[in-house]
Amino acid sequence: MMIKVNEIGLDSPVLLAPMAGITDLPFRKLVSRFGAGLVVSEMVASEEMVRNRPGTQARTEIWGDAAASSVQIAGREAHWMAEAARMVEANGARIIDINMGCPARKVTNGWSGSALMRQPDHALSLIEAVVGAVKVPVTLKMRLGWDAECMTAPGIATRAEAAGVQMITVHGRTRCQFYKGAADWAAIRPVKEAVRIPVIANGDITDLATAREALRLSGADGVMVGRGAQGRPWLLARIAAGLAGAPAPEAPQGRALADTVISHYEDMLSFYGAELGLRVARKHLGWYLEPLGLAELRAELMRISAPGEVVSRLRDTLEGLPERAAA
Repeated sequence: MMIKVNEIGLDSPVLLAPMAGITDLPFRKLVSRFGAGLVVSEMVASEEMVRNRPGTQARTEIWGDAAASSVQIAGREAHWMAEAARMVEANGARIIDINMGCPARKVTNGWSGSALMRQPDHALSLIEAVVGAVKVPVTLKMRLGWDAECMTAPGIATRAEAAGVQMITVHGRTRCQFYKGAADWAAIRPVKEAVRIPVIANGDITDLATAREALRLSGADGVMVGRGAQGRPWLLARIAAGLAGAPAPEAPQGRALADTVISHYEDMLSFYGAELGLRVARKHLGWYLEPLGLAELRAELMRISAPGEVVSRLRDTLEGLPERAAA
């Protein structure tokens, strides 16, 4: 089930979705180490990036061989989208993704993100500007449409392919659904039937069973995992193995789990600096600990500001946990 994005081959059909405040460099590196076909950066606003607003460059950082890493940009003006794409390419990105799926009001009120599903002509002008500005492959992430009366995904997909887009990911909800209800994977099928390039199904994919059902209903070439990977950076590798009919790698437990969580924690402190890193790390620690029934430890770690003490408490607790069913 290898997917090709132009000349770039993705080793797995299971991709990591861009998530604001989550898919930063430390998390993308960790997911990649376990195994993923592609990891996508958190969205960066194109004009803010070009104007070098604080924090924008950090969101687009890549590392090493970036073939399995994509940088996502958003915006409403062709000039800024093209300039941001050039900057991302110059910084070493091998794939650039255009955001037409974010449902947040602060994004759509500025006619960016999924608001573009209401303006196919304008959306196409942004796509053409980005594709024309760079030599690396350009991909597109979008929703089914704005609402049930505005299901524009198939038509936009057709035009995007003609403009040079090399892969399309579709979240199986409209913008007006936000994240409510269930993702409609069957509604992605008309997009798959409208284009020849790879199509990826996204939304509510949390395990092997949901990945298989999403592929069956959508006819897509692969799946993109978002919130299901929070606290489970190994999930994509487990899903990919199952889709390939291979034994799934074990989710880390005991010392291996402690090493994973601590390594991620220390990487966040190194990337952001101690003060900001402590704040960013708390949500990730919560996602790791709550499914394990460690709410008290989570609450305790929210109050600790000494990294060494956090590491010590994590290791003592996680290494002593009994084995559990793999997640």
